[in-house]
Amino acid sequence: MILEVAVLTVQPGKSSEFESQFRKAVRLVASTRGYISHELQKCVEVKDKYLLLVQWETIKAHSVGFRTSPVYEEWKALLMPFYEIPPVEEHYIRIRPIDDTSPLP
Repeated sequence: MILEVAVLTVQPGKSSEFESQFRKAVRLVASTRGYISHELQKCVEVKDKYLLLVQWETIKAHSVGFRTSPVYEEWKALLMPFYEIPPVEEHYIRIRPIDDTSPLP
């Protein structure tokens, strides 16, 4: 499992509109093969800042399956107009706890 982490900075005063559009846009990503789940969280300290967490089966499901699809173009059309700066995205994998000696799945 891959965790995509994206920091989203929305233009001042556009958070409500962004959240409304996100509810529409998330259906697009959820329809992509390899999508597992997502969470959108709003920052408490910084107004108009969000953290998007998306779980994917593989990094390829996101970077190729979603990012090269027509669905991605729809996603961008719905959300890009709201960003103050381009989103910063990174991908993470889970590691086992230090005291866990069992093999990873």
